[in-house]
Amino acid sequence: MAGHDLRQRVEVSDDDRTVATAEVTTSEGSGGTARVSLRAEPGHITPGCRASLVDAVLDLPEVQESARVEAAFRLGDSESLHRLQERCEDVSTRPAGWSALVDANLPSSRAGQHVPAMMDGIELDRSYDQVAAVRARED
Repeated sequence: MAGHDLRQRVEVSDDDRTVATAEVTTSEGSGGTARVSLRAEPGHITPGCRASLVDAVLDLPEVQESARVEAAFRLGDSESLHRLQERCEDVSTRPAGWSALVDANLPSSRAGQHVPAMMDGIELDRSYDQVAAVRARED
């Protein structure tokens, strides 16, 4: 079964410098678990780069076909954790040495897509790290 796993690398750059990378492993077919290792370069990183990395990973077609995601990243990386909590369901987190481990379900209705949040009749579209308020459609 391990021979059927697909391994991918995703990078986020800032000013022609790679600042964050992810190693992604997915199984062949749909409904499996995507395993992700998120890494950011030491030092100052422009806010939003870590969230962009999480978005890029969750938007991969192979990840979108998965039912669950298991992610590992450095303890204290609250930006990655926050984005995973926004994009996934049933998120559980635990420390493991210098890392945080996250287990989560991907949204079943629109797996891997940006799911708009509702707040007092206003829909917040978080696509591409931009927050734009639009009127919620009346049913």
